[in-house]
Amino acid sequence: MTAFPAAVDEAALHGPAGGFVLRTGPHSEAHPMALLAQFLVAFGCACGRGAHYQVEADRHYPNQFCILVGPSSKGRKGSSWGHIRRLLANADPSFIERCLVGGLSSGEGLISQVRDPLDETDTQAPADKRRLVLEQEFAQVLKVLSREGNTLSPIVRQAWDGEPLQTIVRNNPLRATEAHIAIVGHITKDELLRYLTATELANGFANRFLLIAVERSKLLPFGSAIEHEQLAGLRDSVRLALRFAGAHRPITFDDAARERWVEIYRELSVGQPGLAGAATARAEAHVVRLALIYALLDLSDRIHLEHLEAALAVWRYSASSAAWVLGDSLGDPTADEIWTAAKERPAGVTRTEVSDMFSRNKKRREIERALSVLEDAGRLRRETRQPERGRAAEIWIPVLATAA
Repeated sequence: MTAFPAAVDEAALHGPAGGFVLRTGPHSEAHPMALLAQFLVAFGCACGRGAHYQVEADRHYPNQFCILVGPSSKGRKGSSWGHIRRLLANADPSFIERCLVGGLSSGEGLISQVRDPLDETDTQAPADKRRLVLEQEFAQVLKVLSREGNTLSPIVRQAWDGEPLQTIVRNNPLRATEAHIAIVGHITKDELLRYLTATELANGFANRFLLIAVERSKLLPFGSAIEHEQLAGLRDSVRLALRFAGAHRPITFDDAARERWVEIYRELSVGQPGLAGAATARAEAHVVRLALIYALLDLSDRIHLEHLEAALAVWRYSASSAAWVLGDSLGDPTADEIWTAAKERPAGVTRTEVSDMFSRNKKRREIERALSVLEDAGRLRRETRQPERGRAAEIWIPVLATAA
């Protein structure tokens, strides 16, 4: 079983985001990453579609999705949100009053929140198209995705991409352009494993979310309150940053950050095997968006090295969280069963031993396919050994160094 992630690197605690965590943390039982991740997502949503990072023909805006994964009442996921809400309510009251929503149940419902006017006489269409969707029971959202005909998954994917949202129906089709949507979900590890399907892992729904492992950070039997004055300076910084981010401007790397980006781009781009690999397959885009958010918090029109390093620290924690949640499963029952047995045998297993694992009830073709899957994933290495007498034996050696 993969261990719970180690504490996030201090590089993530840069600027106002880090200041918020350091000032709020002593007064909350919430995990520091619950505070940090939700702060970054909420601030990025409040920024709107002004400042952006351009890569080829695509623009990345500072909208992000995250899911906090931890114990139910013991993870303090809900209490962590209260601190973010309080700060943003002071920095941008209209955002909290008008743009905080919940109840994801259909693609049409999400589009209706940010829809374009139906015609010239339609005065009910929202003028502010920022929406922060808070789902403190994210398991219900995952259940909705499995319903036949539900359009939520493709619409959520389009929302993260910043594309126009549209339903194709015969009567009263809805369309939303220039929408700026972010999502924060709370769920337990058991619920995520139960309701996140292979389909949503494969189609790109899951990898648009940062998975963030959280747990209770400390015990405060009588609670603790942070004084309003202690957050006054931070509130003013966030207010100024939101004004800065609202202007339409491209944000680019400075020279040092550009050099570092070239250095780590290959690492971020290489796909990883298994379910955790599928959940973290959008690494480059997540890092860029997080770096953009850190830059905007610093009122900077350049992504500096410290912004990129902060983003990388958050991403690495998220990748470790995905490994903790999803383990080293490949999502292939036969391959996973072989791997579970093989990794306990460092000297390797023979094909006969593999067949015996299934009481010789698996067809040779199925076992060969599963072994190929494990070999392609870098989990098993094939060797041929020639004994002193008899036929050569095919041995499958576990590659434990790449198994985490």
